[in-house]
Amino acid sequence: MSLLKPFSKLPGLNSANILLVESEEQFQQSLADALVEETTFTVNVRLAKSLPLPVENEESRPRIDLVVFIINLTSELSLQSAEASLKCLDPGYFLGKVCFMVTNARSAAAPVERLDVARKLAASLHCPLLFAEDQTPDGVTNATERLLTILKVAAGLVPMATALYLSNLTRSTVPPDIEQPSFN
Repeated sequence: MSLLKPFSKLPGLNSANILLVESEEQFQQSLADALVEETTFTVNVRLAKSLPLPVENEESRPRIDLVVFIINLTSELSLQSAEASLKCLDPGYFLGKVCFMVTNARSAAAPVERLDVARKLAASLHCPLLFAEDQTPDGVTNATERLLTILKVAAGLVPMATALYLSNLTRSTVPPDIEQPSFN
């Protein structure tokens, strides 16, 4: 298993590369189509069901500027796949180049415990946690706009801003009503 490393390749000029990781691919394709329509800079979208990525085309793979784990709260497999895939990322990605996007948070079929696990996961890794509506075109558009904002910074396309700085501003925190481990 090879780790996906954020700084192993040079960045492209006026372009950004995003990796969308979703085990069930329900929301992934519509989000990818919306991301590619960006016109102010080139957005290259890579799709994966899980990590690690195949080793055979590692040389031709561009530098990945942002990794987005899409978690469908109505599926336990989706959350487990995201947790397992995290082990395949170099620790350098957790300096502002990873975010989590949760879908179906409003669904009655989604257990509250699963949302709590996703929130704890994002908070423990100091990553942003975004909520998206995947059933409507407006929801996809809003999710795309949020991701593009983070992607621009992560790819270095915003002057005087870094991914680590943005990560500190947007990271997920766990409210006190959710149990946290004690460090005493």
